[in-house]
Amino acid sequence: MNNNRKFNLKRPHQFFGLGFGTGLAPKAPGTFGTFAALPFIFMTMYYPLWLQIVFAVVISIFGIWACGKTADDLGVHDHPAIVWDEVAGYYITMIGAALSWQSLLVGFLLFRFFDIAKPGPIRMLDKRVHGGLGIMADDILAGIFSLICLQALIKVGLLPF
Repeated sequence: MNNNRKFNLKRPHQFFGLGFGTGLAPKAPGTFGTFAALPFIFMTMYYPLWLQIVFAVVISIFGIWACGKTADDLGVHDHPAIVWDEVAGYYITMIGAALSWQSLLVGFLLFRFFDIAKPGPIRMLDKRVHGGLGIMADDILAGIFSLICLQALIKVGLLPF
């Protein structure tokens, strides 16, 4: 059966789980889905650090539900079109970073690297945790690794902020 028949952006969990439809991109849906985090990043960039962290927790917990329910609809554990995990991961990457095109680009590249390469514990989470939590967990950890690297680059002066 063609999974495309099961996509329905009118269903709220799919609208979010599919990253506002960005996950339906015919090529590199995870990359396009990562861009769906930009409105949230811009919207919260001047919030205090603690509020950015709270927001990251909220979108991550929400993503467990949305991604899990969307996966159930599609009958595929982590269908490539499910990209809310990328939204949360990239948002986590950018927590506390002063925004510039450089920080956005480096954060994006770091997150995509960790999300695709899945080193060490990220790969373990990807293989061992299932359901909505499993879809989200590896990207949350990739976001945390990317956040640490981005902040380190900022701290040593390799990025302007």
